[in-house]
Amino acid sequence: MDETEQRIIDLIEEHRQEILDFARDIEGHPEPGFQEVRTAKKTAELLKKYGYEVQEGIALTGVRGDWNSQDGGLERISGAGKNAAGKSTGKFPNISVIGEMDAIGCKAHPMADAQNGTAHACGHHAQMAVLAGAAMAFADPEIRKQITGSLTFLAVPAEEYIDADKRAVLRKQGICFGSGKSEMIRRGEFDNTDLVMTTHVHMVPVEEDFYLGNPACNGFAAERVTVRGKAAHAAIDPWNGVNALSIASSAIQMMGLMRETFREEDHVRLHNVIRKAGDVVNSVPDEAVVETKIRASSLERIQEVQEMIDRAYDGAAYAFGGKIERERIPGYMPVRPREADSALVQAAEALGVSFRTVKPGDFNNACTDMGDLTQLFPVVNFTFRGFEGRLHGEDFRITDEEKAYILPAKLMALTIYRLLRNDAREAKKIVDDFTPVFDKKQYIEYIEKQM
Repeated sequence: MDETEQRIIDLIEEHRQEILDFARDIEGHPEPGFQEVRTAKKTAELLKKYGYEVQEGIALTGVRGDWNSQDGGLERISGAGKNAAGKSTGKFPNISVIGEMDAIGCKAHPMADAQNGTAHACGHHAQMAVLAGAAMAFADPEIRKQITGSLTFLAVPAEEYIDADKRAVLRKQGICFGSGKSEMIRRGEFDNTDLVMTTHVHMVPVEEDFYLGNPACNGFAAERVTVRGKAAHAAIDPWNGVNALSIASSAIQMMGLMRETFREEDHVRLHNVIRKAGDVVNSVPDEAVVETKIRASSLERIQEVQEMIDRAYDGAAYAFGGKIERERIPGYMPVRPREADSALVQAAEALGVSFRTVKPGDFNNACTDMGDLTQLFPVVNFTFRGFEGRLHGEDFRITDEEKAYILPAKLMALTIYRLLRNDAREAKKIVDDFTPVFDKKQYIEYIEKQM
């Protein structure tokens, strides 16, 4: 560990209480996606305090804090603006550090907000503590002298899935895409990004304190299906009705029978929620509303299963004489796996923490809009311990603030330093070796086609 790394560690230690207080404050005031008003305000205040150039109100609640080194020319080398060869143009890279602000709906959680029903049962407040700690470290002029490039600290809204009804309201507020990162890509907030750094509490079974790298994760698509039937008296003449609930139930049953055709390696998962199933019990239901979510490990497989599900709905409607109306809901793209980068591994070794790295075949069946970023940028990621209970469950809680807040902040900051020291040699190598699936224009076009 060199002198600058030791200074980073010392600074985070000096700010330990402020980091803990920030994490506890965010945890104690959970807010749902695109409504993280208080969390955004607290984050903006912190970034301003430490001298960053701050923008607020991005995609309703997003916050960014920017710093450029004196050499930090911003000619892009990222997937949003690479040269024709897809390689760096010789300018120094931007690293965007992500913290997710939203909480998950979990009314049974002991720290759930009484009004909005959300709780930080997925540990996003810990991410915000990590972002805060790293921002504090890189506010130091002596540390800044040792790195080249630029840093962006992005507090993003709405990582958790937003259901169809809420999305309809958000569209009226100018939110066109369904997650915070996707909307921020659309709005150009990642146009200056070359490399992304992310973190999360452990999402796969890991005994060690840290899990370095990005395992593959599912992506998903969703749709809201309105089944149209025909009302009739349920006792006197049900034969003159068309039961929309029967159509919906038959379609869901067909989906169940399809499961044996799903290959294990595709990691397909299906979820259905019946939002409406008629109005009164003594009438044949003439309307049913079902929200269906399809997870799989590739964009191609998601589309294939989507077509199978559509056939189930259409077939059931044909059998009963009803009709189907669909509203497509673009979801999240699968996470492209990435082995642990050397800068991340070396930082963990310098800290002396226990860790293991992502292995080929590691897989997370959950979904995250971080997957969208992995389609455009190299994403350096790690996860961490310090909690117990089930993610999204009422028993989730932080049990070790050192492992959940302080050590991850140190690991994040040390990794950033290792990436940007020596004329950002390590960061530039990562970017040069990365091949994006989409550029920004292609990404937006793909999402819009799904709507």
